[in-house]
Amino acid sequence: MKKFLIALIISVSLVNVAEAREPYEVIRQEVSYYHSGEKEIAWLAMAILYAAETCQVDPMLITAVMETESNFRFNAVSPVGAIGLMQLMPETARNIGVNPHNYLQNVVGGAMYLKTQLNRFAGQAQSLAYAIAAYNAGPQAVINAGGIPNYSETRQYVLKVVNNYNRLQRMMQG
Repeated sequence: MKKFLIALIISVSLVNVAEAREPYEVIRQEVSYYHSGEKEIAWLAMAILYAAETCQVDPMLITAVMETESNFRFNAVSPVGAIGLMQLMPETARNIGVNPHNYLQNVVGGAMYLKTQLNRFAGQAQSLAYAIAAYNAGPQAVINAGGIPNYSETRQYVLKVVNNYNRLQRMMQG
């Protein structure tokens, strides 16, 4: 019986590995809903993967944040002044040492800021949600609220990013 269970676990694992998709393919598919240009799609997928590797953040999480922030629009500017693909505030960009108008620095800077929030809230029960909320509302707002701030925009933002992230993770499974 023990050998059977081990064989079953191995076979299920091999099936999952065989069905799993590459991150580049999943990111390209997601970006293609917003862009039709092959160069832009490929560039965005590669930039996300580069930032993910550089900052040690799940590329599907970066993709989910970018999609929620800017719908993958290179020159997006929010009403409050957030800039680019990852919607970096000018002060945040200065603090992490990136030019938010440079597309690659914007993506890497956003991944760096996201990693900072993930590290800041690591070990807490809702660490991912808190980090996402901090990306949107700022870490002090999350600390002051003892969790996700009671701001309608931030609550909707967290829900959207988490839903996008979960969907992208399911896409990775095939």
